[in-house]
Amino acid sequence: MGIFGRKNTSESTTPAAAPAGVNPELAALTGEYTIDASHTTIGFVARHAMVTNVKGGFLDFSGSLRLDGSDPSKSTASLDVKMESIDTGNADRDGHLKSADFFKTDEFPTMTFRSTRAEALGGDDYRITGDLSILGVTKPLTIDLEFNGAAKDPFGNERVGFEGKAEILRSEWGLTWNAALETGGVLVSDKIKLNFDISAIKNA
Repeated sequence: MGIFGRKNTSESTTPAAAPAGVNPELAALTGEYTIDASHTTIGFVARHAMVTNVKGGFLDFSGSLRLDGSDPSKSTASLDVKMESIDTGNADRDGHLKSADFFKTDEFPTMTFRSTRAEALGGDDYRITGDLSILGVTKPLTIDLEFNGAAKDPFGNERVGFEGKAEILRSEWGLTWNAALETGGVLVSDKIKLNFDISAIKNA
């Protein structure tokens, strides 16, 4: 089931009947949601030494969604990430990433995303575009999302889930540190893959 775009096939497909064809299941999902950080993953993948991938993520973040079941263009998302919470499974590497070579977390403690556009692509696929701010630099970011479903958990919370992915060139945000390899190439790729596994709870 698509969260925004599924049509009620029992209704007429003529323009005059389209507004009445909004599926009540979709309308029920419309509302404000808070991202559940304990069941959400915000991760990244970087190529290391030209031969392997290093995976990491952030452990401390908060965010919200505004879902509109009848008009996806009115849906919004926001995210605030504490850069000190970066975790790649290696303390020395994490310390380097927090340093002046990379994220300068003492000076720029937070990474933010604020959506500016949302689109339904058909089926369970959606796209959200917004402003990503890192190191005081703000650039557009487009995230492709897949709707995973909606359910009420055992505690009575109404949940929705999404998986998302995007790619950025870190140099566009001023993350330019690197080291040359003797065999050619560089230690850290400019292209970074981002991945999101989001669970959000509908606000009461």
